Amino acid sequence: MVAAVGRECYREDNARRLALRSHRETSLGDPEHLYALQRRRVLGVMQDLHGQASVGVVEDLPELGLRKLAKPLGVIAVATPATAPAPGIICNVLPMLKTRNAAVFTPNPRALGTAQETVRLVRAVLAERGAPQDLVQCLATTGRRTSAELMAAADHVVAIGGAGTVRRAYESGTPAIGAGVGNPTVVVDETAELTDAAEKIVTGASYNNGTSCSSESNVLVHTSVVDQFSVELARWGAHLCSEEETSRLRALLWPNGTTLNREAIGRPAPELAKLAAIAVERPDKTELLVLAGGNPRKDDPILREKIAPVLTLSVFGDFQEAVELVQLLADRCGRGHSCGIHTGSADRVAELAQSVNTFRVVVNQSTMTNTGSFESGVPFTTTLSSGSWGGCGTSGNVTWRHFLNYTVISRPIPARFPDEEELFGILR
Repeated sequence: MVAAVGRECYREDNARRLALRSHRETSLGDPEHLYALQRRRVLGVMQDLHGQASVGVVEDLPELGLRKLAKPLGVIAVATPATAPAPGIICNVLPMLKTRNAAVFTPNPRALGTAQETVRLVRAVLAERGAPQDLVQCLATTGRRTSAELMAAADHVVAIGGAGTVRRAYESGTPAIGAGVGNPTVVVDETAELTDAAEKIVTGASYNNGTSCSSESNVLVHTSVVDQFSVELARWGAHLCSEEETSRLRALLWPNGTTLNREAIGRPAPELAKLAAIAVERPDKTELLVLAGGNPRKDDPILREKIAPVLTLSVFGDFQEAVELVQLLADRCGRGHSCGIHTGSADRVAELAQSVNTFRVVVNQSTMTNTGSFESGVPFTTTLSSGSWGGCGTSGNVTWRHFLNYTVISRPIPARFPDEEELFGILR
């Protein structure tokens, strides 16, 4: 059943149809990126599910007298965002079906039509396979009230979206897993391979018009290499805004100085440039707009969430300063979320990871690897939770393992008494 659903959602015609439907309905992202994103994530989730035991006995430890049985959570209410709505549904459906749960979706109103079309596709496959179609459902109408009622009635909740959606999930009284709020800040130090770093950052920050929470949002560059790195950014398709252009783009994206303009987010960089009266040399080659970051120690909306192919560039003098700034920016706009570093120093990776409270430190890759990668061991997901730092009940990528209850059988074994000297000898 799971393989059949995955195959239909991976099919080129279905993936392209849902991508086009999503873009027409929401105006967010890029149709080709939405198409590729769906296919990549479906393939990745299926790979992560393949061969995994999620039914019956999943662990047997006879030497301890323990046997663990996996059981479903029940009916899971899933709140999904307007950004990449079809993959957001499919990549929850697959692990929830794998673990024998039912899923009822409450999508962002902006993407209701795409959500319903995606669920119809899944239900058709279930019917063909002789499974109950109502294992997967989508609310006919959606909004805060209906979402709250669904969350309260369900056995479990998964909430992907803005801070309000996640907060309502935790307030529902139902056990919940929420996505962490925030976007990554990335460090580029003087030992980094600048060409490689620039390519990966431009690709990640601009992918699907910057609508992913894992898109690079801020980059901190060592002062000794900032000029060379800026050249590399431009070579890979970034337009570096002057202070005046930064001011105009700021006015477009945050017209009241604090709140994002929902009519401007998720649009291509050339379109944003035109709306902000920014002249880019080659619109057809411009993937990303880079803002002059000013002082990152000063709270500023351009250092917060953008949901656009826009990156803020700031400089640092020594690495300890960079570490402090990563934590400062995360505290303002997404505690517990991820960060990244491009460096040739393993010691600096260790220092950053030890010092900052984030669920992941991405090294010499685009931070888009957060949601799953074939080039790393990161499992595929649509839900990134940022632990207690970000007000979430878990930390890291939410996968099929989070959708199971367990019953453990305990049998008697020969008594095993601990060695007192081994336990307490350290105190001597």
